[in-house]
Amino acid sequence: MNADLNPDTEWMENVTYDELSVGQSARLLRTVRLEDIQTFAAVSGDINPAHLNAEYADATMFQGVIAHGMLGAAMISALFGTRFPGPGTIYLGQELKFTKPVRIGDTLTVLATVSEKDDEKKRVAMDCLVTNQKGEVVLKGVARLMPPTKKVRVPRVNAPQVQLFDPEARHKELLARVAGLQAVRCAVVHPCDAGSLSGAMEAAGHGLIVPVLIGPEGRIRRVAEEAGIDLGGVQIIAVEHSHAAAERAAAMAAGHEVEVLMKGSLHTDELLKAVLAQPALRTGRRLSHVFRFDVPLYPKPLLITDAAINIRPTLLEKADIIQNAIHFAQVLGIACPRVAILSAVETVTPGIPSTLDAAALCKMADRRQITGGLLDGPLAFDNAVSMEAARIKDIVSEVAGRADILAVPDLESGNMIAKQLEYLAGASGSGLVLGARVPIALTSRADGPMVRVASAVLAVLAAHDQRRQQAENAWKLG
Repeated sequence: MNADLNPDTEWMENVTYDELSVGQSARLLRTVRLEDIQTFAAVSGDINPAHLNAEYADATMFQGVIAHGMLGAAMISALFGTRFPGPGTIYLGQELKFTKPVRIGDTLTVLATVSEKDDEKKRVAMDCLVTNQKGEVVLKGVARLMPPTKKVRVPRVNAPQVQLFDPEARHKELLARVAGLQAVRCAVVHPCDAGSLSGAMEAAGHGLIVPVLIGPEGRIRRVAEEAGIDLGGVQIIAVEHSHAAAERAAAMAAGHEVEVLMKGSLHTDELLKAVLAQPALRTGRRLSHVFRFDVPLYPKPLLITDAAINIRPTLLEKADIIQNAIHFAQVLGIACPRVAILSAVETVTPGIPSTLDAAALCKMADRRQITGGLLDGPLAFDNAVSMEAARIKDIVSEVAGRADILAVPDLESGNMIAKQLEYLAGASGSGLVLGARVPIALTSRADGPMVRVASAVLAVLAAHDQRRQQAENAWKLG
């Protein structure tokens, strides 16, 4: 529709040189948010810790986070470019003096006043004053402009949306979930590369685990020396190779000597084979893996299962996988997690077997063969995570658009989704193996220390839940 014919169109109209007079002024008000400071840092590249690191900023003369000085200058520019003089203005120069810090929550008033006019060159000088809600001057100066000479009225253009995602802040939020919990004794299985060893030791440094390193001692110490990792006071159980390390770790878990297993530089199937060989570690439920992702464009953590262990699960195996994920979501504090059972389409289609499984799993939940969650499926990926996609496709569902758990049809599809979220969507993830008597932190060789620590956090939460269940069972028996 033509903007002139649309009654909802908002307009910007400028003030020409001839319409300006000395003493004429205009104001702009804006309250500074943390998001404004973060966005300015992202756009400008100015990551001075005084603006972004609360702990550092508290120790400075300002005693807290302050906004970038040029954020105030940008507000002056916004006034010139949009309202006074408005579209067509050319900004020639600016002299500024910063007089007080701007803090999160300050409401700033930008005042621009015409102080000089040059009729020959059609230029003006503007006195600029920025004050906070207390009336204190935080910024002042003089700007020189070439105002428009022709009257212009143009539709107001909405600024592009900026989605902020701070993986470090999300990581700190996850760490905060285990604050005050006792560190758990953890068997780190064959940590013979720098990634797995440093990840385990960093988790220990955060007070999450008490590591027991199991593997060839010479190799472990050599890796530690090359990577500059201090192993002082850390128990090392020497075994010859990765198979022996997996068997020893599983035996220790079965004997209640450790509460968590953490994968090092060995194949996943080696470790899980050793776990399955210990009857005391079996629960009667299928082992399955769950990813936990913080996704920039999704408002809450997202669990994906199973993208690492079960290649082509049967219907009953899918039921176990979903039940494992529901219980773990509850451990994470989601009382009744929403489970989207994924397929390529959202309708039951005989030619696509995963849609038939999805429908059967929903009916199993109705019959309480799967409990604790709210299931719906089949759902395609878009309408599982997007309310708008669900609305467009006329899907009425308590799960569509707001899933907590994505249950994938098979390992291939799940692994592709997980990798795409990580490498294309900028998601930060962690993972855990469920279904055994002890949680198993399972990471990839490509994972960095932050992912390994995050996986340790998940394992600690699961281990403490195991303690709670054991205590409850003991009380019932007593």
